[in-house]
Amino acid sequence: MTARIEGALRMTVLVGEDERWHHRPLYAEIVHRVHAAGLAGASVFRGIEGFGASSLVHTSRLLSVGDDMPVAIVVVDREERVRSFLPQLDDLLDRCLVTLDACEVLRRFDDGRAGGETR
Repeated sequence: MTARIEGALRMTVLVGEDERWHHRPLYAEIVHRVHAAGLAGASVFRGIEGFGASSLVHTSRLLSVGDDMPVAIVVVDREERVRSFLPQLDDLLDRCLVTLDACEVLRRFDDGRAGGETR
């Protein structure tokens, strides 16, 4: 086995932890849509401090404002797959911020040599 670098697109969706979509956390709805679309995967990360359109800083350091923490959903896949998924977020765009970044991924592949030797 050896590895190669391939181009990809990273989509990051930023939401508030308390945002809901039909009684479900918005981040969970987005992960469900990504999964149903067959993209490579999605990860959800909870921030420890941040602010958005409201300009109210949310932080885990203060008990009184420790709710509605920032959450990032990160998806990495081939550019055409991510771009074809974007229309599935149209009805959520007033509740989140979506960023797209070109990136590279390191993928393993079998080069046909016995023993998994690399060059």
